[in-house]
This record gives sequence, structure tokens and C-alpha cells, in this order.
Amino acid sequence: MAGTGKAHLRDSPDVLLRIEDLVVEFPVGRTGLKVNAVSGISLDVLKGETLGLVGESGCGKSTTGRAIMQLPRPTSGSVQFEGKELTAMQGDAMREARTRMQMIFQDPISSLNPRRKVRQIVMEPLNIWKRGTDADRAKKVDGILEEVGIDPVRAGESQPHQFSGGQCQRISIARSLVLDPSLIICDEPVSALDVSVQAQVLNLLEDLKAEYGLTLIFIAHDLAVVKNISDRVAVMYLGKICEVAPSDVLYENPAHHYTSVLLNSIPVPDPEVAVTKTAIEGEPPSPVLPPPGCRFNPRCPAAQDICRSEEPQLRAVGEGHFVACHFPTVTPVELSSR
Repeated sequence: MAGTGKAHLRDSPDVLLRIEDLVVEFPVGRTGLKVNAVSGISLDVLKGETLGLVGESGCGKSTTGRAIMQLPRPTSGSVQFEGKELTAMQGDAMREARTRMQMIFQDPISSLNPRRKVRQIVMEPLNIWKRGTDADRAKKVDGILEEVGIDPVRAGESQPHQFSGGQCQRISIARSLVLDPSLIICDEPVSALDVSVQAQVLNLLEDLKAEYGLTLIFIAHDLAVVKNISDRVAVMYLGKICEVAPSDVLYENPAHHYTSVLLNSIPVPDPEVAVTKTAIEGEPPSPVLPPPGCRFNPRCPAAQDICRSEEPQLRAVGEGHFVACHFPTVTPVELSSR
């Protein structure tokens, strides 16, 4: 497996979200097999922090985000949010807890109800929870729509299909803010948008984070986007955590071979820059029957016998920098000098 362990978890009173040994499995029909979507990961997020969660398709990023919301319920593990164990909650208590956690989805148009006016969509959470008077709700919705760059008058007259993809994502952001959450899980919120619009939405998220005191989990494929918005980055591979580090440290000196491959795959917009060939072959193994030991070992250029039999544990290789690899890319001199 790519890695387990809790050495990277922080003992701080500012921890807003703490996940320990999170497992999410899905049965494969009546075969008795199961998809190992998330396999015992542990993470924490401090108040006001942005955690970037990266990895290739199928690594379990989105499943992790949804499991935090208990949609679906994890197979096992602990999810503590604001000091409360979410996996033990049921019914109204769980619904109440979810008002403090919101999600922004990848496809902005399909995540909005096509039958309703945009203003009704944004106001719906306030109506469900009966927050304030009708006048208070209307004033709050108008204010939030203006903050995200949507005209409240047009929003009261138009349906989602009458807005562009970028505008729909702004509407989704507005909807996520009306209940005053402390945590927002952004599930690839800009991957469906044009590059120019991506920058606008990212800047908007940064501004709103500062204004509302938000904590973000930012799930994405685009490593350049994650670097710009994240304080800390966790790299996932086939349901496991490979590496955790502050954003600048991870990008300047990746310690895991898989992280190096991801960073080398970032295109450089300069025709004179030589393309770096990455030493990786093959496709990711099946999550139904993952390989023993390190899950990256069938594709890793540095794999040895121990990688095929013994699972690496997350261990520190620097200040706030943790990696699950028997043979990290950093040298022993770098390890001892940090």
C-alpha cells in the first residue's frame, strides 16, 4: 500500500477536522469482492487552513471528500469535526452538523436544480432551516450573490441554464455560504471551467476565505492550481496517502517518486524548455485487487523487494514534511540536515 500512519497528524487546539484510519469500500455485485476506494488514511485540517488533496483519477480524492460529509458513510474509521464524531451521528444531529460543512461540486450546472430560479436555489438552505425572517433571508441572499459577482435581480428571474459555467460555479459558491459554514470541501471546482475563468473563481475563493474565516479542502488534478491556493498538500495514490507537506516544500523538493511523476507531468508553456521524461510505466493497479506492500511498487522506478512485501509508514523527512516510501527521493544528507 502507498502508506499508512499518523506521524503527520498535529496535536493542536486549532484542529477543525481530524480523520483517522478512514476506510471506504464498495461491494462489487455479488462477487464478494470490494473496491478499496479509501484504505485507512489519516488527515487533519487546522482552522483557516487550505488543504490540497491531489492525485490521478481513481485515487480516492472525491470519495474522501464525500465520506467526510458522511455521504456515503465510511466503512470504518473516525471523522471528528469541531470536536464531534460524525460517524456516530444520526438523523437530525447529522443534518445539523452538515450545515457547518458544505461542498462545491465539479460540474457547476448539473449541481443546480434546473427547475428553480437561481435566487430560490441560493435561498433554499435558509428556508429549510428557517434562519431569520423572510426579509432577513432576502437581504442575506442578495448580499452573497453580489459578493460572488451575480446580479440578484437577474438571479431572481433566470434559471441555471441561462448562466455560463463560471457563473453557475459562482452561484454554487453562494449557495455554500448562506448557512455560514466553517468548512467547505471544494471537489475540483474549476476543472470544468476555462482557464481565464478558473483564475477568477480561485481569486474569489481566496477573498471569501479571508472574509468569512473559512477552512477549505481543495480537491483537484491541476497541481499548479493546488500550489497557488493550498497551505498544505496531501498526495493520494490508489486510496492511500503518499506524501504530506507544506505547499512550497512539496513542489520544491518532493520526497515520493509518485509525487515527482505528478510534478514532472505539469506542462511548461515554453517551447524552448526540454520535456522531462518520467520514469514510470503502466496503468494504476485495480482498486479491487491492489498489490501487496506499497501500492505504487508496480510502477515505481526505485521499487525493491521490500516494497513488494512491506507497507511503508508515513515518516518525517523535514519540518512538516512526511512521506510513505522505503526509498524516498531525498538523500540521507538532506534527511539529516533538516
